[in-house]
Amino acid sequence: MHGSALVSWLLAALAAASGGYCLTRLRRTPPAPPPGAAGAGTAPRTPGPRSTGATGATGATRAHRLHAYESDASEALMGFGMAAMAVTGTAVPGVAWAWLFGPPAVALLLAAAYRPERRAHRLHHAVGALAMTYMALVMATAPAAGHAGHHPSAAGSPALTGALLLYFGGYALWSGSRLLSGAGGGPGGLPAASATLPRAWRLSMGIGMFAMLLTM
Repeated sequence: MHGSALVSWLLAALAAASGGYCLTRLRRTPPAPPPGAAGAGTAPRTPGPRSTGATGATGATRAHRLHAYESDASEALMGFGMAAMAVTGTAVPGVAWAWLFGPPAVALLLAAAYRPERRAHRLHHAVGALAMTYMALVMATAPAAGHAGHHPSAAGSPALTGALLLYFGGYALWSGSRLLSGAGGGPGGLPAASATLPRAWRLSMGIGMFAMLLTM
């Protein structure tokens, strides 16, 4: 990334803190067990009149846990990846970053296409991974360090960079408004206070992505 060392280190600190928080959430939220793993040594119950409702509630809980695990894993990868990219810049080949973020982006796009639940969240994470891949490939073809005094306005595609700036700028404004209003509460009907910290870290990562795109 172009720009001053202070800006790079501030971005790295912000992104690393966000990734660390998501990592702690990831460790507290294990992936959902398979449908048949309700508990070892538990005798199977005979289906009764209310078994359908219980099965539906269990399935909803499992789906929520799986999504929480997927979301935290994606955000932890993004946070630490943004921090490392902001600090190392072109010291790491852009192709290496592209291989790190490209496969998760494809996986998230496929999951969003074939699984309609939580589609907007998966698409957002996919856009973030694709943006990281794009910035990595732009770094790989950026001018040499000897031209650092020249503003890299021709780096990458101006149209694509502008579209990503609009997306992450709009996302930051939307997240900030939700954070200030405290509307919506947490997932599964949790109080709004329990969702404040995750929203704050997502807002910080959106701002960090916007700043990284600006420094290209």
